[in-house]
Amino acid sequence: MDRTSESNIEELIAQKKWMNLRSLVTDWQAPEIADLLLSVQKSDRVLLFRVLPRTMSTEVFAHLNADLQVSLVKELTDEETRQLLENLEPDDRTHLFEELPGRVTQRMLNLLNPDDLIAARKLLGYPEESIGRLMTPDYVAVRAEWTVERSLQHIRTVGVGLDTIAMIYVVDSHWKLLDAIELQQFVLATPTIPVESIMDRSFVSLSPYGDREEAVGIMGKYDLFAVPVVESEGVLLGVVTVDDVMDVAEEEATEDFQKSAAVEPLKMSYEEAGVWSLYYKRIFWLAPLGFVNLAASSVVAAYETILSSAIILVFFIPLLIGSGGNTGAQSATLMVRAIATGDIHLKQWLRTLTKELSVGLSLGTTMGLVAWIFGFFHGGTQIALVVGSSMLIIVIVANSIGAMLPLVLNRLGFDPAVASSPLITSIADVIGLLIYFWIAVSLLQGF
Repeated sequence: MDRTSESNIEELIAQKKWMNLRSLVTDWQAPEIADLLLSVQKSDRVLLFRVLPRTMSTEVFAHLNADLQVSLVKELTDEETRQLLENLEPDDRTHLFEELPGRVTQRMLNLLNPDDLIAARKLLGYPEESIGRLMTPDYVAVRAEWTVERSLQHIRTVGVGLDTIAMIYVVDSHWKLLDAIELQQFVLATPTIPVESIMDRSFVSLSPYGDREEAVGIMGKYDLFAVPVVESEGVLLGVVTVDDVMDVAEEEATEDFQKSAAVEPLKMSYEEAGVWSLYYKRIFWLAPLGFVNLAASSVVAAYETILSSAIILVFFIPLLIGSGGNTGAQSATLMVRAIATGDIHLKQWLRTLTKELSVGLSLGTTMGLVAWIFGFFHGGTQIALVVGSSMLIIVIVANSIGAMLPLVLNRLGFDPAVASSPLITSIADVIGLLIYFWIAVSLLQGF
């Protein structure tokens, strides 16, 4: 671009000859027009950008630096911004969203249709199972200085077609969230009073980067229909509604149920899953658990001598290891669910262990007595003592492992549901056999 062209452009802008200006730059390359936008006065940039053909304006926008992109977006109308977003390449939109302040991001989310909104959430860089992917910009916001009457008029105007207007959000001029108020309060309040007079500035909010299970827990804890989502500076980005949370709760419950059976969670329905997919999701756990079970076989082989001298001990192996596995699976299931609902936290581990030791002792005493009776009738007093003592200790140990393993996994950043029944059962089998044969060797020496 030469000085003559630049001079002509400035003259055309000053004279507001937009069509002539459009014709002049139509044949230019996008980088050249981007340089032109940088060179003209700030007040003229948006005017020049608006006269560009739609496809060209998108390409030019992609060549601008981040500061100029943000500046232009703030000046464009909602319709112009919507068209720009629709035409931008995904990587260019990602870059733009990363540079925008929260207030501008919120405005842009409000402009998108449902399909584009889903894509935009991904572009914003929110993790795959984060609250940011779940939130919607469909909500009603009012100002603290408005009267209740004006707010109700605004609610009637913008609330049509929204999923929920049970909660109304109060924001300032920078779209920072000040309060969340139930619609009922607006309906019952005196029309002439300001909204500020019914505010208590007490509300619950979520971060867009939080895990979506957090939204499930917060809604359940506070019995809310919707929860606002705010960024680090408190700017309102969107809301998470109860219908979205119900879907998440169902998905998470399904995943936990599948993990509890040592199945890698399916990302589809069973009907949609193919044979190979079902095979892969199950063999992922079955193969490692098979190696754990080999350890149990090794324990039996190591105590071949004691077994050959007291063959009756083999009779009680299924009873003992089965009881240990069942006890551990029960304890783990209760603990996984308690962690998922927020009923148990890692800091409560000592109290939880103490409780489960007491429960294990009670269960072990009962099961040990039953095992002693079976042992007495099948092998006499010494065998009864071995079997009864083994049952008592195995149940206590298995119950403690089932209670603590989910907490340990949670502390290490793993899903507690990984402490599945097959995993607990396999571990309990190995430990149970070790306990059984150790007690047998100790009590039956010289038998």
